Amino acid sequence: MAEIKFIDGGVTAAEGFKANGVLSQIKASRKTPDTALIFSEKMCNAAGVFTQNRVQAESVKLSKKNIANGKIQGVIVNSGNANCCTGKQGAAVAYRMAKCVAEPLGVSPDDFIVGSTGVIGAQLPVEKIEGKAGELIAGLSKENHELARIAIMTTDTKYKECAVEFVVGGKTVHMGTMCKGSGMIHINMGTMLSFITTDCAISAEMLNKALRESVAGTYNCVSVDGDTSTNDTLVIMANGMAGNTEIVSENEDYNTFLEALNKLNTEMAKKIAADGEGASRMVECVVNGAKSVEIARGLAKEVIRSNLVKAAMFGQDANYGRIFCAMGYSGYEFNPEGTSIFYESVVGGKLTTIQVSDHGTTVDFDEELAKKVLTEKEVTIRCELEDGNATGKAWGCDLTYDYVKINGDYRT
Repeated sequence: MAEIKFIDGGVTAAEGFKANGVLSQIKASRKTPDTALIFSEKMCNAAGVFTQNRVQAESVKLSKKNIANGKIQGVIVNSGNANCCTGKQGAAVAYRMAKCVAEPLGVSPDDFIVGSTGVIGAQLPVEKIEGKAGELIAGLSKENHELARIAIMTTDTKYKECAVEFVVGGKTVHMGTMCKGSGMIHINMGTMLSFITTDCAISAEMLNKALRESVAGTYNCVSVDGDTSTNDTLVIMANGMAGNTEIVSENEDYNTFLEALNKLNTEMAKKIAADGEGASRMVECVVNGAKSVEIARGLAKEVIRSNLVKAAMFGQDANYGRIFCAMGYSGYEFNPEGTSIFYESVVGGKLTTIQVSDHGTTVDFDEELAKKVLTEKEVTIRCELEDGNATGKAWGCDLTYDYVKINGDYRT
């Protein structure tokens, strides 16, 4: 395994990338930045993954078109308005967002990704963004990733970013990211905007391959509420400024790059799950001993998306029957009579495990200890199967009263 070290810097940790965030006042009540810009000194090889919802925001439609040639140099993104279900006017608005920063920076609007997040069905007042374009560009810097990471937040209670450093072909390489996501989060992406930057030299084809492989075991293993958004956008940009020999095939350097990408994306997936709307705890489900990774992940996903399991996690109720029930209707093959279930968390600084089911049947367990385990901020449900050797993980959160409060009047 490669040595991969977490570092500071988010999307500007990689050589040649700068960022900024400003307040365009898209929503009158907003007090923090709501428009972000990321820009690379050099043209980047790029790849992207977008929502699988049939209803897609105008920003998604434009970004898919712009990234089709595998080349991108910048990203502009707003919060407060999704620019979705906005028709031809919305399409023109998305293009104007790209144009207002691209042309002053000396590049084509076609070389920009556009991201939007917020209320669906309202026209985006793009003139407010255009009016702040000069300020947005003037403030581009290494340090202002701190403003950009805030600008993309909606109901998020915490900004989400991280960066890693590793070696490829004898050269030190950096990879950074920022993302937003709290509600309307479901497997196959969810109101999730994520932008990854790297100074690694890697072809667009290999970027695309690595991104899709990584997403399958990271972002696509997150579910907060079962809703797949209209605006999901995950883009990776590589400007090659680390100076390594370009990765153009699945060699040792590619494997190192993929390992780093997985580490980065796993960290961000967990941050999204932990910050689910109204959540009081992050829930991880680990399935061991499945026939295949697909089955293991599928079972784990079904457990963490179950509203009954999520409600039990909120109530600190060790009701393992709901876990079996979710696995049973998942459609994935497993043997219930060969399945044992455990809850785990760090209690008082010590990893504490309690078994609640042995080979499909109840075992005597300490209810008070189980409650302590389930009261912690991070709880793991571990399902041990006897069907094979594959492992899969998924991340979610509990379902609280606050989730309904947040979403009951989201638009108003």
